[in-house]
Amino acid sequence: MGKFRFSVGPWNVHSGADSYGPATRAEIPTEEKYKRFAEMGFEAIQFHDDDAVPNINDYTEEEIKEKARELKETLDKYGLKSEFVAPRLWMDEHTVDGGFMSTSEEDREYAMWRAYRSIDIANELGCDMVVLWLAREGTLCAESKSPVWATKMLIEAINKMLEYDPKIRICIEPKPNEPIDRSICGTMGHVMAISAATIDPSRVGGNLESAHAILAGLDPAHEIGFALAMGKLMTVHLNDQNNIKYDQDKSFGVENLRSAFNQVKVLKENGYGDRGEYIGLDVKAMRTTKDEDSYKHLENSLNIFKALEAKVDRFDYDFQKECVEKRDFEGLEMYVMNLLMGIE
Repeated sequence: MGKFRFSVGPWNVHSGADSYGPATRAEIPTEEKYKRFAEMGFEAIQFHDDDAVPNINDYTEEEIKEKARELKETLDKYGLKSEFVAPRLWMDEHTVDGGFMSTSEEDREYAMWRAYRSIDIANELGCDMVVLWLAREGTLCAESKSPVWATKMLIEAINKMLEYDPKIRICIEPKPNEPIDRSICGTMGHVMAISAATIDPSRVGGNLESAHAILAGLDPAHEIGFALAMGKLMTVHLNDQNNIKYDQDKSFGVENLRSAFNQVKVLKENGYGDRGEYIGLDVKAMRTTKDEDSYKHLENSLNIFKALEAKVDRFDYDFQKECVEKRDFEGLEMYVMNLLMGIE
């Protein structure tokens, strides 16, 4: 117990507004979030480029670096690290039709500018990873762009990032749909293929988010295991999801407890974290949550993870082996259920 380190993004604590309703909670100052995250036991912060440097489009390259250095001082104040920086391409007017694979050359150039600035910010914050959540990299209209061309544009963009900085690692966070209709890089298998096609596959890997795997109809633990087997799991975003619908970012383990157990189990069995990787949370409070409970979903997720880690520590591998040898999978399955239900 205790070897895992945890990271969180400032967007995990938010006002509760969604596509169909206004905010339900007051905004919390960002530095206040950092202070509370540190008190909760988080060791690193996940950043979008404009989390690190708000209104990033308004500044020169040098001004962006200076503001990133100011942020580093704030993180140091609370003993926090930066895990990664991610260009937030999906919220800008230049990225209506995607960023790296927009049909507009001008917009593709803008996307690269944001990617380069994310690398600059990462360097100033002392981290070596840029995460790409390819939110609008795909199509809303199937005939609007060739999937062959679009895939090649993504590979070209990643290659440019790899060339821009010889130390930066590019971590793709796959999602099959939403907000676009058809994603170009929807699963961890797609990430592996993209990685292999770049100029330096050793610096390109993946970030598996539990909910995104469920949206693709896949098992998060198996997606994690696949990436681990390939040596490509750079980080994880643990959360939960009620079936195949919109991306919910529910607290870890609240919908699919056995699946959550197996995610913790595969991470622990394979030494995840031994090379400095973090357990990242990407969870949102329910819209009905009150101001005073703004951090409760994070507390719940941490507690569930740690409780499941304790279950993994108690897992009887000798009994598992015996069941497998006998092909008594019913017995093994009931053993797991009893373990999770606390029935001895």
